[in-house]
Amino acid sequence: MASVDLNVLAVAGSLKTNSVTRVAMQHLAKKLTEAGCALDFLDLQKEPLPLYNPDTYRQTETYLALRLRVEKADILVLGTPDYHGSVSGAMKNFLDYFWHEFAGKLFATVVASHEKGLTVADQLRTIARQCYAWSLPYGVSFMENTDVKDGAIVGPTLVHRLDMLARDVRVYGSLLAHQRKLDLAGEDSCFMGRHRK
Repeated sequence: MASVDLNVLAVAGSLKTNSVTRVAMQHLAKKLTEAGCALDFLDLQKEPLPLYNPDTYRQTETYLALRLRVEKADILVLGTPDYHGSVSGAMKNFLDYFWHEFAGKLFATVVASHEKGLTVADQLRTIARQCYAWSLPYGVSFMENTDVKDGAIVGPTLVHRLDMLARDVRVYGSLLAHQRKLDLAGEDSCFMGRHRK
């Protein structure tokens, strides 16, 4: 079991009312909570962000509140639909707000796609790398009407994949979070040393 000091921010990046991405992310959030993680669920449909503007974003109340949530997170689980082989605009907008806050943290991906979501997962891993974060070497992808239908997961395959992801997020996220905290508090020469306050 994970200790409750392992903080996970799960981001549902679909603005669709009946989102299959949200269904999968809610299942994953439940599993992570049951495993002892402290979970913060950011649903971008219910908590929309203003379009990122590099000149003004730091002055908005939305950013200030969200920044605290992102800083607190040890792990970010990102769920997005596949739009033209890429992430949703809502997810990209969320990611644009941050980079420094992601350094040394674990990213995990969940993609709703009719074509396996490989390019979407690759793009999220690229974003993680560019922000000096870690990412799991795999993600979970699934299809509407095949894996999720009428607001529910309909087959055991997706349940198994999400449960595996929850386990790996907890295990590898714990290891990285522990080392990240040591590196931030220590004096050793290491990558996270540049992020010490």
